[in-house]
Amino acid sequence: MSSVPQDLLDGISGSLAKEGNVLQMVLVTFIALSCYNVAELVVLVPATFRRWRGLYFWSLLASGCLGVVPYSIGFMMKFFTRADSVLSVTVLTIGWWTMVTGQSVVLYSRLHLVLRDEKTLARVLLMIVVNFFCLHVPTTVLTYGANIVHTGDMAWIWGYNVMEKVQLTGFTIQESLISTLYVIHTVKLLRLGAEVTIRADARSIMYQFIGINCAIMAMDLLLLGLEYANQYTVQIVLKGFIYSLKLKLEFAVLGRLVGIIQGSRHPISIAIADTLPLCSYPRPQENTDHTDQMEPDHEPEPESEPKEVFVQQSGDRAVETKNFVESGRELGRST
Repeated sequence: MSSVPQDLLDGISGSLAKEGNVLQMVLVTFIALSCYNVAELVVLVPATFRRWRGLYFWSLLASGCLGVVPYSIGFMMKFFTRADSVLSVTVLTIGWWTMVTGQSVVLYSRLHLVLRDEKTLARVLLMIVVNFFCLHVPTTVLTYGANIVHTGDMAWIWGYNVMEKVQLTGFTIQESLISTLYVIHTVKLLRLGAEVTIRADARSIMYQFIGINCAIMAMDLLLLGLEYANQYTVQIVLKGFIYSLKLKLEFAVLGRLVGIIQGSRHPISIAIADTLPLCSYPRPQENTDHTDQMEPDHEPEPESEPKEVFVQQSGDRAVETKNFVESGRELGRST
């Protein structure tokens, strides 16, 4: 490692040897804040959910506990300690995989609340899977190559620095596309004046939801700008904090969005114009008089008296009692 220039252009193979104590303290503070945000989620998420299951529940916890925390601790080991490179790189790589892809899975798991197009949802899931293999795997190979297998080889360091920009750009586009889908279809709901927006606080929550998604895109662009400005160390430390903050924001606003939709009387897809045919309910057929279609050799039966319907309200259910009285006939017969 002594032959490698120790500056920020070294990417993951560099160190903080030339950085001042103030910057190092700031970076450690952001790492601590990242872990604190995850600790809050670990307490709030199980306490909020009645049932500990579902893609949203587990992806939220995994992205925090198995993503943000190992990612932050791994970089702390790499930059601030003399821990073995194999250990630190392995810890931060596992955390990076789970944190970045887990964030997209969290967004995907609640996308169906505002978007009912199954083909679009399938394309989003396919995009997440393809980017996992196309962006995570090459970056990981170059990470191990620059730090362990070919330590000090500038070709591997250069390759990693290029791939770091490529993967960060790809994941920024991925998360921005998912957030854009949220914004577009939430605005569509508001314009259609759906029943879910009738609640007093529904519209304000949806406006907050739009604002948070715009803020998420802005934070991703901030990380991308730091990367292209070659502020690698600042970017990777802020990334853990920003991802933990995004998880907290998404947990807050997506939970309120679920509450709005569950409180409505009809599926949310009724409010989306292009899915109305999928969600329309068939009307009951009206009774028609078929007396003129009867065969001539059949005598019409005596007309029955009108049916009386009594409705009694019991709690939240309406109990209907029908009394049928036929003229000229007894209702009960002995067997």
